[in-house]
Amino acid sequence: MTEPPADPLQTLTARVAALAELCRRLADENRSLRHSQEQLIAERAQLVSKNEQARARVEAMIHRLKALEDNA
Repeated sequence: MTEPPADPLQTLTARVAALAELCRRLADENRSLRHSQEQLIAERAQLVSKNEQARARVEAMIHRLKALEDNA
């Protein structure tokens, strides 16, 4: 025996509920990804700053070494 066709309203209601749940999950994932992106951008800015500081220190050492070499 075959099943009677499902009520179209119930089918539509179930599909809308599934889409609403998917939308909620995607919004949560999007929020999480944006938060991660903000953290990575901040971390990158810190690393760039540290890199610039290290470069400046190395350049200063090179200048001091050259000055010492010129005085020798």
